[in-house]
Amino acid sequence: MPRDNMSNALVSAAPVATFRDYVAIARFDHMTKHVFIIPGIVLAYALRGIYTENLIASVIFGLISATCIAAANYVINEWLDREFDKFHPLKSQRTAVNINLNKSIVYIEYASLVVVGLATATVVGLSFSIVSIAFVISGIIYNVQPFRTKDHAFIDVLSESLNNPIRLMLGWAIIDPTSLPPSSLLFTYWMGGAFLMNAKRLSEYRSIVEVQGKELLGKYRPSFHSYTASSLMVACLLYAMMSAFFLAVFLVKYRIEYLLATPIIAALFAQYFALSLKRDSVAQRPERLFHEKRLMATVITTLIMLVLLTFVQIPALERLTSQHFIELSPAGR
Repeated sequence: MPRDNMSNALVSAAPVATFRDYVAIARFDHMTKHVFIIPGIVLAYALRGIYTENLIASVIFGLISATCIAAANYVINEWLDREFDKFHPLKSQRTAVNINLNKSIVYIEYASLVVVGLATATVVGLSFSIVSIAFVISGIIYNVQPFRTKDHAFIDVLSESLNNPIRLMLGWAIIDPTSLPPSSLLFTYWMGGAFLMNAKRLSEYRSIVEVQGKELLGKYRPSFHSYTASSLMVACLLYAMMSAFFLAVFLVKYRIEYLLATPIIAALFAQYFALSLKRDSVAQRPERLFHEKRLMATVITTLIMLVLLTFVQIPALERLTSQHFIELSPAGR
């Protein structure tokens, strides 16, 4: 039997989807990623103050909106990736690969989630709505032809990680719809997200290539044809350094007290990179990172330090923003 006919036969033999299956492809269990919205809320409050009239309503509707749009992006992601995910040892267990979903229902689900997400965004405000539209567009560019940036090496990482600064802006807009976060902070978030996404690909590359070879990995995602373990590790280093650079710019210009948290932030990057080098690493499944107790302890410590440093003034640190030289002998001698 020809391969195409065999594939069609397998699809026909797959169980018919239930309501629960359509809920599953929205991946509401991945909504922990919205934790990246929280720093936007905290930093907007620390640097700008509260500019919204009804804070509680803005937070609630903002989170509902972000959740719906992210779910819509996951729906279209799982549907369009179903023929590729079957070559991945973990993603081959996804609903769209194993269940006979109705195409029309999938697109209705996607459209409904987008409509609800954008409608609730309007309750928060204009700036939040504009960023929410960008959130929808990012999902289309990443997943849908003719763009489908996920199929192009390195561009896939940079486009997927754009969701990080988008989430930061969503949190910021909830508190202060009259301004945008500093560009240095946006680039910090973007490069930090690129580091996380690239580390995920490094983990996938090492785990799958070592066991089943690179050819299978290329069937799962065309971008892996251009990747090597070395290029992925170099990219991790580059993204981490770029994130640290923009973070330093932000600290010097806006909140020098956060400088005291940089050692623990560096430790966080190091721990995550170490995780990505393990076989069958949890870095391949970011939604399960909460099971890594040591990493979570570092994350919680980092968050506590940042919150405390948000409300603590340390004038002595201002000396670090001006020039100082250690004179070994009187000038001119």
